[in-house]
Amino acid sequence: MKKQTAAIHTGFQREDAYGSLAMPVYHTAAYEFTNAADMIESFCGRSDSPDYSRVMNPTVTFFENKVKSLTGANDVIAFTSGMAAISNTLMALSGAGKNVVTSRHVFGNTYALFSRTLSRFGVEARFVDLINLEEVKKAVDENTCCIFFESLTNPQMEVADVKALSEIAHKAGAALVEDTTMIPFTEFSAKELGVDIEVVSSTKYISGGATTIGGLVIDYGTIEGFSARMRFEMLLNMGAYMTPHVAYMQALGLENLDARYRLQSSNALELARRLREIPEIKEVNYVGLEDNPFHEISKRQYGPTFGGMITFELSDREACFNFINSLKLIKRATNLFDNKTLAIHPASTIFGPFTDDERKAMDVLDTTIRISVGLEDVDDLVADIRQALRHEP
Repeated sequence: MKKQTAAIHTGFQREDAYGSLAMPVYHTAAYEFTNAADMIESFCGRSDSPDYSRVMNPTVTFFENKVKSLTGANDVIAFTSGMAAISNTLMALSGAGKNVVTSRHVFGNTYALFSRTLSRFGVEARFVDLINLEEVKKAVDENTCCIFFESLTNPQMEVADVKALSEIAHKAGAALVEDTTMIPFTEFSAKELGVDIEVVSSTKYISGGATTIGGLVIDYGTIEGFSARMRFEMLLNMGAYMTPHVAYMQALGLENLDARYRLQSSNALELARRLREIPEIKEVNYVGLEDNPFHEISKRQYGPTFGGMITFELSDREACFNFINSLKLIKRATNLFDNKTLAIHPASTIFGPFTDDERKAMDVLDTTIRISVGLEDVDDLVADIRQALRHEP
């Protein structure tokens, strides 16, 4: 089946007693077993029968299976958030004395996880310019557990060479971990690019319009023991498994993801082109623009769509705040890829807890506005942006 068909017609693990067309929500903590032998098989991971909803639930398993069918993954594990997916992955791969090679161009909380949390457990974060492959090679050594990067950095909009990073990681015996939140995994094959593990905030495109919080770890089976450690150590000991109601909502979100994403990405491209015509905007950053420095590599790796996030530059911090305060249609909110268009000033919000020097090192500027483009008519979005920039009543 084609991906869109598979997203709708992935089969249930077991036939439903009532012939339901939608996977029921199994709001339960525990499950009854026929006998002691069945209990042993389930608790030891030798059967597909759930033992406890902290580590397996039929509704969540169905959602995971949908993602497996769309990605060709060896295993998929659903978590309570994107950050839970990232932190559990890194805990499974790393350990005291290990290091992670990554970039300062990552989401604010991901940066804090590397620089503040993991460091307390003896894991070193080596921040490099991932566009400079020689710098990456120098940072990788025998204690490197993984190279971690984002497909499209937020808010810098940088795109790294995935196959080149894969070669460097695998030569050193390290994993390549990619956060692919910014462009849906239905648009490309991370496995073919050489990625070992994908992490995704399913809160974004997949949830179906910001309905729920969730995360995914997509394992391509190339790192020995990783899947077993995730299921029999991380889920059991860390307890961050997705809830059944969230899995139900996000499984539905997967069914209409393609239709929503086509409109969001086309809206973003049209909006980016029209924002360039507004004199108050100093610069527009969108990878879909043909003169963007990362346009060609993004197209080669991730296909002909470029996501639903745009950033643009205004004259100063005050101009950014005036713009945010003057919006009427566009919502002042965090998150990405809601059905509604959202605007935020990243430097003072998402990256607000960091020092000026840290933000400077991360290339997070006081003049940047981030727009998450929704499903509205672009004419209405442009009109709201124009009036907000001119502070019209």
